[in-house]
Amino acid sequence: QGQVVESGGGLVQPGGSLRLSCAASVRISGIYAMGWYRQAPGEQRELVARIRTNGATDYADSVKGRFTISSNKAKNAAYLQMNSLKTEDTAVYYCKVVGPWGDYWGQGTQVTVSS
Repeated sequence: QGQVVESGGGLVQPGGSLRLSCAASVRISGIYAMGWYRQAPGEQRELVARIRTNGATDYADSVKGRFTISSNKAKNAAYLQMNSLKTEDTAVYYCKVVGPWGDYWGQGTQVTVSS
């Protein structure tokens, strides 16, 4: 079983919403940050949003005002609320967990925005 598991992807119409969840194994401790990345076909993987243990967040310019990242440190979990989705948001979304030991990636969850 993977150390990091994403869920919540699916098919949604433009303008719709989805909420992605990322669950890291409880065996992982000392997490610095959790982040969401995405990769569209033929494109490089890019940062979407990141949250640090102090609550500080970073967002890609393309999602500012539409996406919100949050976390539950007690559960080693992070969430990505995606509103006003656009066709260009279509991609596989990956969760990354960072700590002093390096990083863990999940297997990804597909998000498809299409009418």
